[in-house]
Amino acid sequence: MAVSAIVLLLPNTGNWKADTANAKVNFSLHGPFGTVHGSFTGLEVTIKFNEKSLSGSSITASIDAKTVSTGVSLRNSDLRNKEEWLNTDKYPRITFKSKKIEKTDKGFKASGEMTIKAVTKPVEIPFTFTSKDATGIFKGQFAIKREDYNVGKSGGSVGSLITIILIVPVKN
Repeated sequence: MAVSAIVLLLPNTGNWKADTANAKVNFSLHGPFGTVHGSFTGLEVTIKFNEKSLSGSSITASIDAKTVSTGVSLRNSDLRNKEEWLNTDKYPRITFKSKKIEKTDKGFKASGEMTIKAVTKPVEIPFTFTSKDATGIFKGQFAIKREDYNVGKSGGSVGSLITIILIVPVKN
């Protein structure tokens, strides 16, 4: 019992361990023929986040591109195998590395670089963080243009803007 009390009194080091089994990495893509929804699994993430010391905070994450799932097996196969789309054999991971985390009026913002298909572009990910005791949850949403990363061709029946929704439960 005394050891538990000591652990609870230790300061939050800012090192959070993600519950990757319950993390959600979802996306949606609006096109002329409707909206495609999908998800990824296989998240690997290192989170150093302390609300009181943002200068020492950082997020580095990657996702297994082969896990892309839209609920349509032919579409999933095309996304995974065709060079036009993700070509997951050649480009197995999608990555993000923060350069700076800032406080905003609605929560926080991680500014950094995302790499898809060997193309690296700056992105900003607005997010919220709520915690209770030694657990917490990060929630974020942002959009990217798929053509910026050479995913698909411009125009046609596929929308340009991909909205990515992240929900990552963590424990200290």
